[in-house]
Amino acid sequence: MKTIRIGSGAGYGGDRIEPALDLIRSGNLDYIIFECLAERTIALAQQRKMTDPDLGYNEFLEYRFEKMFPILKEQIDAGRTPVKIITNMGAANPSSALRAVRALACAAGLPQLRIAAVVGDDVFGRIGEYSGLTVLETGLPLASIEDKIVSANAYIGASGIVQALEQGADIVITGRVADPALVLGPLIHEFGWAMDDWDKLGKGTAAGHLLECGAQVCGGYYADPGYKDVPAPWNQGFPIAEITEDGQITITKLKEAGGLVDRHTVTEQLIYEIHDPSRYLTPDVTADFSQIWLEEDGKDRVIVRDASGSPKNGLYKVSIGYRDGFIGEGEITYGGSGCMARAELAAKIVRHRLVPWKDKIQELRVDLIGVNSLYGSGRAGLDDADAVVDGMAVEPEEVRLRVALRSEDRRTAAVAGEEVEALYTNGPAGGGGARKYVRSIISVASVFIPENDVDIRVVMEDEEAVK
Repeated sequence: MKTIRIGSGAGYGGDRIEPALDLIRSGNLDYIIFECLAERTIALAQQRKMTDPDLGYNEFLEYRFEKMFPILKEQIDAGRTPVKIITNMGAANPSSALRAVRALACAAGLPQLRIAAVVGDDVFGRIGEYSGLTVLETGLPLASIEDKIVSANAYIGASGIVQALEQGADIVITGRVADPALVLGPLIHEFGWAMDDWDKLGKGTAAGHLLECGAQVCGGYYADPGYKDVPAPWNQGFPIAEITEDGQITITKLKEAGGLVDRHTVTEQLIYEIHDPSRYLTPDVTADFSQIWLEEDGKDRVIVRDASGSPKNGLYKVSIGYRDGFIGEGEITYGGSGCMARAELAAKIVRHRLVPWKDKIQELRVDLIGVNSLYGSGRAGLDDADAVVDGMAVEPEEVRLRVALRSEDRRTAAVAGEEVEALYTNGPAGGGGARKYVRSIISVASVFIPENDVDIRVVMEDEEAVK
């Protein structure tokens, strides 16, 4: 039975490249995916595109391909078929990303590679048509934020990736596709699965879901020393999925890589970000993970059986980025004897000094980091038995005061950092290491639009097209 090996080369926009290079070099892969988008990252990419129409793709795109292309050239020179690459690093500008990768391929002596971009997910130009739709996160009509919207991208499915591969693409660059689609696309192409074979699409979606977060399924974001130990996490490897034509999945990794693959790591990833395991809505299928059975098949190998699916709902989720005011922040550290009392006095001073701005402050946080920032209980833990020596409570050696506020007004947001910095000479003794900054907030809203409203297209650019 035909089997395809797909590796995961990234689980987020700034992920490490070294484990991906190991997979390309030694993983005997057919494909490798790079999943590099999140809701906010594509909104921020749209902002970069507004400043420069040639930007808007993942900031590490050139770096990653510069590292990968020499390995692909070695494979071609050795008479082997190079690993195919599928990625959503196109972000807000897949076409520009295509041109950048084409230039890098030619420079690396790989002009024969066929590169495709999948476009159509950007629906910003027609978002006004949906002003009456209800925003999932707020329950308000989309019109309530219409004047603040900076981006709108539909989570499209695997069809564009399939089209690109059918046209001979060696590298497929997309914008906002559903994360599992990066894996589902090559499975549909390789196995000839029908676009309405819901059982197979559900199985392929499970494979994509298990790979989409990179190292997470093989020990990354899993380790908890003494409770959940992970071997050699400094050499954390990325996962490989072996998928058969009938949809059985085996998750594994390189033998020499750190991390581990077992029922626990696979289970954690399987339930990650799943709202309803029996009806996981995706653009391609309503996946059903509720009957999945996991079986360990030797060291670092887990077989995943019995995923399935039912018809999709015909809707695309649209991720909308919109301007939502500003956050201003300031921090300063107090150390040594009496540091807690001095930090608490500093907090009191800043609270008083922010009173004139109260009508413009939407949210305010004043935290003593390491003392109350996690649990909000002031001196929690300081009077515990563990914090008592010779019958006396032990004071922390240092405390860092953090003040953050949210406002629609940038000037108001800046006051948080300014008042914290002013504590150098206008506050308690011994403050140091102050810092301040203001950043704009890009929040995310979601609506569902009809699938038929989105025009998905494939752009191919071969060597002749760029001469």
